[in-house]
Amino acid sequence: MVGIALHFVGCNADDGSGRVNANCDFERVITASGLSDTLLKYKGMTVSFNSEKHVPNWVAWELTGGEADGSEPRAQDFMVDTSVEGCANPWDYSYSGYDRGHMAPAGDMKWDAEAMAQSFYMTNICPQVKSLNSGAWKRLEEKCRNWARIDSAIVIVAGPVLSDDLTETIGRTGVIVPQRFFKVILSPYANPPRGIGFIMNNGYVDGGMQSAAVSIDSVERVTGHDFFSELPDSIEDEVESQCRFHYWSTLKSR
Repeated sequence: MVGIALHFVGCNADDGSGRVNANCDFERVITASGLSDTLLKYKGMTVSFNSEKHVPNWVAWELTGGEADGSEPRAQDFMVDTSVEGCANPWDYSYSGYDRGHMAPAGDMKWDAEAMAQSFYMTNICPQVKSLNSGAWKRLEEKCRNWARIDSAIVIVAGPVLSDDLTETIGRTGVIVPQRFFKVILSPYANPPRGIGFIMNNGYVDGGMQSAAVSIDSVERVTGHDFFSELPDSIEDEVESQCRFHYWSTLKSR
């Protein structure tokens, strides 16, 4: 995986095959208008950082089956990205009652030491209630790794829902506390391609992942972001309208 996104003319052209062009930049997200938006290219993820709210608007990354089984040890230290204006400090979260919640999880970065370390930048972190961070959110992260093994590769975008009326902040930096989080997942090389979305409250998720499952279209309506716009229109319309949790949940590793 590399952090530099490549764009190709005609990438989203539909050739009628129902298959997806592997050269498309599926990590490209059109951020909701009105949000502070600093685009950061790290080795294992792309981050749209909100310097006013001190959290990411979204974090996007590809996860392959091989990467899901990496052996790099988990990093231990959260870090400020000193090159980014408005980046929070790890101690903003101290005694706040909130976990430092990864958007792109460290468990997805075990394929490379640099990618692992960069996943602990505060540009990838949001305040999360522990019952979410160690509950349904964590279980969904584990499911994504399994889906990557099954489908060879998936693309994930996750972040806070910043369209809500948010007033609570933590720390001297004034880090905004989200009320909800989203995750959208695209399996572009499955036959046929498929997608699913999730919206979870920042707390215990009653009913778990299944209760939080929605279509990618629904996540777009809630957040204002536009995901996977480089898909051919016919494929994008289909995968973004789906909410087939039972199908995803019954997939078995090869």
